[in-house]
Formats: sequence, C-alpha cells, structure tokens
Amino acid sequence: MRFPDLDGYFRHLCAGVKFTESILTTGAMADRILVVDDEEAIREIVCAILAAAGYAWKQASSGMEALALLNSGEEFELMLSDLMMADLDGIGLLERTKEKFPDMPVVMVTAVHDISVALAAIRNGAHDYLLKPFEREQLLNTVGRALEHRRLKAENRNYQTNLESLVEARTDQLQLAMADLERSYDITLQALGDALDLKDAETEGHSRRVTAFTIAIARAMGVPREQILIIARGAFLHDIGKMAIPDNILRKPGKLDDDERALMREHCYHGYQMLKKIPFLTEACDIVYSHQEHFDGSGYPRGLKGTEIPLGARIFSVADTLDAIISDRPYRPARTLTEARKEIQVWAGRQFDPEVVAVFLKMPDDIFEDLRREINAQTYPFSYSASAKSN
Repeated sequence: MRFPDLDGYFRHLCAGVKFTESILTTGAMADRILVVDDEEAIREIVCAILAAAGYAWKQASSGMEALALLNSGEEFELMLSDLMMADLDGIGLLERTKEKFPDMPVVMVTAVHDISVALAAIRNGAHDYLLKPFEREQLLNTVGRALEHRRLKAENRNYQTNLESLVEARTDQLQLAMADLERSYDITLQALGDALDLKDAETEGHSRRVTAFTIAIARAMGVPREQILIIARGAFLHDIGKMAIPDNILRKPGKLDDDERALMREHCYHGYQMLKKIPFLTEACDIVYSHQEHFDGSGYPRGLKGTEIPLGARIFSVADTLDAIISDRPYRPARTLTEARKEIQVWAGRQFDPEVVAVFLKMPDDIFEDLRREINAQTYPFSYSASAKSN
C-alpha cells in the first residue's frame, strides 16, 4: 500500500541504518522474522532495520507466498504482515496460519487509520498492529514486545510441562515410598503373627492359611483390591488378642470351664483394643473385633447380626471354619475338604452369611488344597497384600 512522500519516508527510516541484503544475526539464536508486504521497497527497508537490530529475516511478496514458506517447514518466531494485499490479504493469511502455527505471533502492518480495522485484526488473532508510516523505534519496540510475549508463553508452557513432569516424578517417588511402607507393614504383621505362634503353638500356620483362604474367597466375590488388603490384615491378626489371655487358659489341654471360657472370649475385644491404636490397622481391627460373630446374631462379643457384621469378618468366618475342619487338632485328625463344605453349607444362614457360603461352594477344591500345602511347606511366598492365589 503506497503512501505520500515514500522516498522521504525511506530516507528517514534509513538514517543511521546500514542497508544490507545479507541476514545479520547475533549468532545461531537470532529470532527469525517473516516480513510479508506486496511493496518491495517497504519489505527491504523493514528487513534492513531488523537486520541492523540483530534479527534474521525472510521476505514474502504476498500472502500466498508467505503461506507457502510457512508450510515448507521453515520456522519463524514472528510474522510482520501487511493488511491490504492482493491475492490473500493480511486477515486471510492470519486466519490460515493461527491454527497451524499458534505459537507464532503476528503483527499486522497497515496504512488504514481506522480503529475498527485494528480491532478486527486483534479479534482474528493478531498480537498487535502497526500503523504506516512508523518510526524505526516503533517497529523495533513492537517486534520486541511480540517476541517477548512469545518467549513468556513458551516459558510458561515449559514450566507447566516441567511441573507436570515434577508432579509425575514425585508421584512415582510417593508410590515407591508407599510400597516400602506397605512392605514394612507386612513385616510388622509377620512379627505379630510369629509372636502369637510362639504363645499358642496350636495355632501355628493357622493365621497364614486362614488369611490365604479369606483372600481367595474375597477375590471370588469380586471384593475390590483395596478392601481385600484390609480384610487380609484383619484375618491374619484375628487371634492377636489371645496374647492377653493367661497361658494357663490358652494352653489348657482339657475343656475350659465357664469362667475360663468367658475370659477366652475376651480375646476379640483385647485384639481390637491393641490394633485400633495402630494407624494402618484401624480398619482391620473391626474384623478382629467381629470375627466370632454369627450371621444369626448368636455370636460374640456384641451379638451382631447379618450385615451388621463387617463383610471381611463374614468371609473370614467361613475361611476360619474351613481351616479348623481340614487341619489336625490334638483331639481329632483332619477331615476332608468335602466334609468341610458339607458342614459349612449346613450352617449357612446361622453361623455363616449364605452369600459367602454360596461363593465358597462354587470354588474349586485345588485352590484351598494348593494354598494349604504351600503354606504348610513354608514355601509359599505369602503376602498380606492380597496376593493369594485364586481361580
């Protein structure tokens, strides 16, 4: 777009500017600017000013030529585009480049002194506009602001990316720490279980077996993994309250009298009181408290009935009885798994939750036989983190 006294304007702009056709840069990091104008004289004087300021540049004589340059893969940090051009005007070029090159700011250059034209350019995505005729400092200031805006956007994006990476890394670290903590929990549980085995030799291996059986049934019922973790810990520590029972009662070879039986029944409450003080066992302790409750309300210590009994305790009750039946006892030999299934089925709805029993009866025998054999042989790599085998 021509304007009056073009030669005088050029002479003014060129004052103190050494014109050169070469690209003057301050090194490999020079910002590249695409200058788009259908007036060759204007393109060259703008490029001369940019080159003298240390910018790299390239010219395009039309919107279509600029579009071809951009689509060729050449990268530019900024585009200076005339508004009024034949073929493809500045607004059209802007619309066709913003979606594909969103990080490249565009400054519209126009001789139309109409605020509505400038606003239209801004609405269409232009970063700024520059009115002809302009001073050299105006051009450089506008270019500087546009490039600074681009730099800040890039820094912010990099910050967000780095922040996301940092959060991901910290999350991974937290997960590793939680995994280590969970392993420490397992070691703590093992120590508690070993302490109980030392006190009550009759229960040796029982806690491991009944926990594995409980996990297997819970999995067959579709219980979520997080809940199985809690149930497994409660199952493993179900008898921990027996550590508070006097040895003369706990190890009595004969039948307990009424007073002794009453004291023995207190192990549920003692276990609950012991575990509720340990933060990672606060949920599991409810299973310890309820593991002797019966589905029909005839159990102890609170006489809970039906779904008042925690699900983990209802599952455990079946697993505990299963282990008791198929294990050797001082007063009788082990019975078969088939016999255990029949007896548990008989007591469904009374001692046991019928839904838990129904799932248990559908499970293959080899699940329980393999678990019992491996645990008894002390070769099963047992974990209280719901890793027991299932079908």
